[in-house]
Amino acid sequence: MSLAWERLARRLAAREPKTFDLAGLPPDHAYRWAAVAVILCPDPDAVLRIRRAERAGDPWSGHIGLPGGRRDPSDPDLCTTALRETAEEIGCTLSRDGLLGQLDDVWPRTPLPQVIVVRPFVFALTQRPRVTLNPEVADTFWVPLTELQDPATYRDTPLQVRGREMIFPAYHLGPGIVWGLTERILTPMVALAMDGPPA
Repeated sequence: MSLAWERLARRLAAREPKTFDLAGLPPDHAYRWAAVAVILCPDPDAVLRIRRAERAGDPWSGHIGLPGGRRDPSDPDLCTTALRETAEEIGCTLSRDGLLGQLDDVWPRTPLPQVIVVRPFVFALTQRPRVTLNPEVADTFWVPLTELQDPATYRDTPLQVRGREMIFPAYHLGPGIVWGLTERILTPMVALAMDGPPA
């Protein structure tokens, strides 16, 4: 494991992840749980990203994100959800032995009829896995940690959301823009992996 990922593992182990407070929801408000896998690989240090397929009716159609999805009733916990969805979407079999830790829960800030709460789990691999894409995923690519740490790639960006222009912090990477939930998962993880005191 690289120094950056060792540092990240130590810091994840030393902190308590923030979890979604169900008490803050109105009693009649619907919500669902989901989980994603943040997959890390060394030589050079990089993070796996996926591009979702273009599909009508999918609010994340074409977005750059992370492998994962909604919890199935048969999943005993959300880590199982992340493992199962990753295997289904990109054919990558992760192990709990490679689990570095859990990041804070995230959920959309824009109003939705149903709140989707996403729990991110961080996994470290010793080498880049072979992937087999299912129809929900158009492509995968690796983003070097140095690129995510470069201030030139990260800035406030105007984006169209449900017919309105809104400003979001976003990473401008070669394959496209990373924003929204994925940006909110990546940014604290990158800070924890950086040398020096965590942000």
